[in-house]
Amino acid sequence: MRNASNASNAGAASAVDKAAAHVGRIGSSPLRWHHALLTLWTLVWFIVAERHGGVSWHYLKRGEQLLFDQVPGGGLALYANHPELQIGPVSFLVAGLFAPFPSVLGEKLAEAAMSGLGLYMLVLIGRTAAEYYRGTGINHKRLQQRVLIAGLAFIPMWVEVSVRFAHLDDVLALFFTTLAVRSLVRGNATAVGVFLALAVDSKPWAVAFLPLLLALPKPTWLRSCAVVIGLVAVAWLPFYLSNMNTMNAAHFTIPNQAASSLRWFGATGPVTPWWDRPAQMALGLGLGAWAVRRGRWPAVVLLAADARIVLDPSVYTYYNASVLLGTLIWDAIGQCRRVPWVSWIALITLYGSALFVPSDSTRGLIRLAFAVGSAAYVLFSSMRLPRQGRLGRKAEVSARVPAQVIGAHDRNYTVFAPSGRLEGEADGLSGQF
Repeated sequence: MRNASNASNAGAASAVDKAAAHVGRIGSSPLRWHHALLTLWTLVWFIVAERHGGVSWHYLKRGEQLLFDQVPGGGLALYANHPELQIGPVSFLVAGLFAPFPSVLGEKLAEAAMSGLGLYMLVLIGRTAAEYYRGTGINHKRLQQRVLIAGLAFIPMWVEVSVRFAHLDDVLALFFTTLAVRSLVRGNATAVGVFLALAVDSKPWAVAFLPLLLALPKPTWLRSCAVVIGLVAVAWLPFYLSNMNTMNAAHFTIPNQAASSLRWFGATGPVTPWWDRPAQMALGLGLGAWAVRRGRWPAVVLLAADARIVLDPSVYTYYNASVLLGTLIWDAIGQCRRVPWVSWIALITLYGSALFVPSDSTRGLIRLAFAVGSAAYVLFSSMRLPRQGRLGRKAEVSARVPAQVIGAHDRNYTVFAPSGRLEGEADGLSGQF
């Protein structure tokens, strides 16, 4: 009887998957309406920002030249001689892909490529949400609508980091973190470690995303941590071992801007306080670990971004891209509300205040209020999950990844999850979003 029931469930699930695979398509084409709209929205913002884009691209270009010893003072002495380049070596390597082109053309191609990564990340997060909730009766049309509405808020801030400022290091850190989230949901512990390490190797502040490792099954922690430590060491240790002055890069300070939330903590000095960077890192790691402990791992990226904006001496608008990625992941995976209002509150609060609030101290207070409020919300609010399973049962979706719930410890597992679905099967929904 059990085998017959399982076969019946599998057949019904297959039929549901096939029907869901056609949701939102434009006619008979594989393109979906929400992807087309998000592509047009990205193009509009790209055109707007490109005229004044590439503000910080020269840092990437300079670092790439230094890394490959094309100018004096580079090579493995890069960070010792240029501590202002707070950018990981992987970012310089990727920047080198655009070096063969004429300067202006290379910059524009880089901006276009980074904009495209943002669109691809939206697709990945949609697919990840579909996989995470597979078998729970999730309404795929509403999920596409959530990704669309949250994506409309995400794109302006993504274009800010990818086009206006052309911060390839932040772009890569967020892109690799998105790949880590997808690998986490798919149960591939090794890939999670690889992508998180690449994020840190692209931008050091991505260390705050490492609590995602804790959402993996405990038997995989040692392997995943070893992968992270090994790849980070390969990227960074040569610089430190060849020139001990590289340590000075960790103490590089930047101006403490008047609109920084740091001033509300009494840090009114002209430069970065000595305690700021360690506190920023500890806060991000601590909040992320707490979120995982509470079964709310989709909040890790947002909490790390909150820690960054609330304790950073600078207030550049491209910082908000990490916040909007965090709200996107939360709105798509962390909860199932029809309207992803967390993403839009983030956009209006952070970007709106930067554009329309003239008072520096007020802008700092708004950033502080958003960081505290959003952190409290994702940590303590009730989580709205699908009501009915796809076979008519009440859904029992855990806030943890399936592999952690059931104790499996690799991507190739086949066991029954609480919702009655088979984990580790080829996912028929992965191409929908």
